[in-house]
Amino acid sequence: MTLILKQLYNFIKLLNSDTDTMPLAFGLSLGLLLGFAPFFSIQTVIVLLIVFVFRVQLGAALISAFFFKFIAFLFDTPAHHLGKAVLETESLRPLFVSMYNMPFVPMTRFNNSIIMGSMIVSLLLFPFAYYGFKSLILAYRVAVVARFQNTKFWKALKATKFYEWYNKYNDLYGN
Repeated sequence: MTLILKQLYNFIKLLNSDTDTMPLAFGLSLGLLLGFAPFFSIQTVIVLLIVFVFRVQLGAALISAFFFKFIAFLFDTPAHHLGKAVLETESLRPLFVSMYNMPFVPMTRFNNSIIMGSMIVSLLLFPFAYYGFKSLILAYRVAVVARFQNTKFWKALKATKFYEWYNKYNDLYGN
């Protein structure tokens, strides 16, 4: 539980900071892939490896995966029809047979129509989600954070000794 709260706190902190938007937007977009993938699968392991290897905000990926998991249930029927159409395409049958005979590929459960359709949908939505989240983060920073930092409450809080102490503590011990 504390890991989730810490990641949520770090996500909110990064969302309100002046740091680069790429780790947040990429994390939220990878959460889309996590949300549409089955929980115990190779797809999930691959996405989590990407999250841990590259400079991606883990909290953003976990938060968006949580929300996209609910959205994925709404896409099950269209994903089933799309996956069924792809899996029943006669020209792709030799590809699927060779993929099924490979060592680890069958563990992706690509032969399930809902999983195939969900992965196609999530991979198609991934670039749009990345640029959409990136623009939403920038708009949030302009509209909300800049406006909040101009309020009398924020200026009064920054003038206190507590805020000065917090900044010193944060500089010394970081996240």
